[in-house]
Amino acid sequence: MQVAFHSLRALHAGQGERFARIMADVFEGGWFVLGETVAAFERAFADYCGVAGCIGVGNGTDALELALRAVGVGPDDEVVTVANAGFYASTAILACAARPLYVDVDAATLQCDPLALDAALARAPRAVVVTHLYGRLAAVETIVAQCREHGVAVIEDCAQAHGARRAGRVAGSFGDLGCYSFYPTKNLGALGDGGAVVGSDARLLDAVRALRQYGWGEKYRVARGGGRNSRLDAMQAAWLHSELGLLDARNARRREIAARYCAALDSPRMQPLPAVGEDDVAHLFVLRSRHRDALRAHLAQAGVGSEVHYPVPDHRQPLFGARFADLGLPVTERACAEALSLPCHPALSDAEVDHVIAACQRFRG
Repeated sequence: MQVAFHSLRALHAGQGERFARIMADVFEGGWFVLGETVAAFERAFADYCGVAGCIGVGNGTDALELALRAVGVGPDDEVVTVANAGFYASTAILACAARPLYVDVDAATLQCDPLALDAALARAPRAVVVTHLYGRLAAVETIVAQCREHGVAVIEDCAQAHGARRAGRVAGSFGDLGCYSFYPTKNLGALGDGGAVVGSDARLLDAVRALRQYGWGEKYRVARGGGRNSRLDAMQAAWLHSELGLLDARNARRREIAARYCAALDSPRMQPLPAVGEDDVAHLFVLRSRHRDALRAHLAQAGVGSEVHYPVPDHRQPLFGARFADLGLPVTERACAEALSLPCHPALSDAEVDHVIAACQRFRG
């Protein structure tokens, strides 16, 4: 048996007629960028997230950059983030000509460590990007409270956490703004790139709305610096709107698969992250192994796809050269050397899950 790490073909099998109908409606509507189709999705997604508004943008990285600009991040400002999340937040910070201030992560969850954040907040950064890594909510309530004490803005990176909930609140509704990616393999995925910024502060939402379209206050009149062309197109919005109704059921299937992995795979050779709950939508199922590369090779021989999220900590990326040579983030660095992601998507069959488990259990290191 071959088990792909992810299969969009399997996820969307049998959906050709729905796709054709949606695309025909957009085509007949005659408005392909922004417009009412995008506005309808924005309203629906804002309601789903429990916030006042949603601004559709070109992709998730643009969402982070525009959110940072909206809260006032500019040249040489420091922005706190973690270094084990794929450089996406770092890309947005650097695009604002700001400086990333990296903090270590909690050893159990691999999310931002509030104790490490305390020390960073003493430096009076402009903002904190809190990443809900792998689909699991970070300790966002604690982080927001810490930041409020210091007058620091909080941007939630929800690119992997569509639908994650805690105490009735959804990812993106805790901080000043929440940022989503709709890359095709996300829990809520488009047919290409797409993203959104969500929130309830009308002033910040207005800023993002202007920044996504050149900084216009009104058409052809630039009122804000830092604007760009980053608009969600109508075809992506229509597909996302149709997919939104499927999201919770698909998340439930992801949790079911993750729970099976957790129950079967905890051993001296591999340790899954803690068991999942409603605050985890299992975008990625990550385990840790000191023999990560050997385990990955073993799985490949068994026909099981896997990925590493993420192999290089941000502060060790070649781009920076020796800039962060003196910065040690021991938990982050160890996690990047040990993390391995197994197939975990709603199109997986029970037989495929069984095959992945059996292959892992045969590994002897």
